[in-house]
Amino acid sequence: MPLLSGAVVLVTGANGGLGREFVEEALARGAAKVYATARRPQEWDDPRVVALALDITDPDSIRATVSHAQDVTVLINNAGISIGTDTLLALSDGEIREVMETNFFGPVALTRAFAPVLAASKASAVLNIHSVLSWIALTGAYSASKAALWSATNSFRVELAPQGTQVTGVHVGYIDTAMAKGVDAPKTSPGEVARKSLDGLEQGDYEVIVDDISAGVKLGLSGPIQDLYPALAANAPA
Repeated sequence: MPLLSGAVVLVTGANGGLGREFVEEALARGAAKVYATARRPQEWDDPRVVALALDITDPDSIRATVSHAQDVTVLINNAGISIGTDTLLALSDGEIREVMETNFFGPVALTRAFAPVLAASKASAVLNIHSVLSWIALTGAYSASKAALWSATNSFRVELAPQGTQVTGVHVGYIDTAMAKGVDAPKTSPGEVARKSLDGLEQGDYEVIVDDISAGVKLGLSGPIQDLYPALAANAPA
């Protein structure tokens, strides 16, 4: 039986373009219930959707959500932020910490908190949205936070395997959502990202590479670092 058939799914950042698609796609695949979470959750017209307030940077909010959602079998860590001119030198200490709290510490804390709940299910899973920027530092704090999440996903994958919880990481380039509104580059629709991500999850894949950009960057990790960062060659001493 497919993993999402009859599943109880929790999606973080459910108000956003990709989050909404995860909610809709999970329902289309037979999820019995979807907790659609956000700091200020919106209303949904499907009785299978339960809107919950969740701030993944707030330990009390996480505890309240776990207490309310003791039937979760699939956790989708989708919520994330990017701040303006995202370079480590330009951002303030507070802005860097905000990005790390939302994109790394929040998903890690939520996964830790839900681990015992997931263990109670015969079939359970965690899906983390990494971005291709976890493999290449085109943005400072955002890339650093996603690289950290990628590493945490690898650790959780090993640590949660004994309890039967599958952990899948998603790598994708620019998505056609509000976060990438100002980017002039090819973008993947959020619906396609959600479909490919959940296809991989149901197939038991540990890693989902959504687009050619992500595949190319992963391949480039085995080559000279100057190939990934041409600016290094341009600034090299004569």
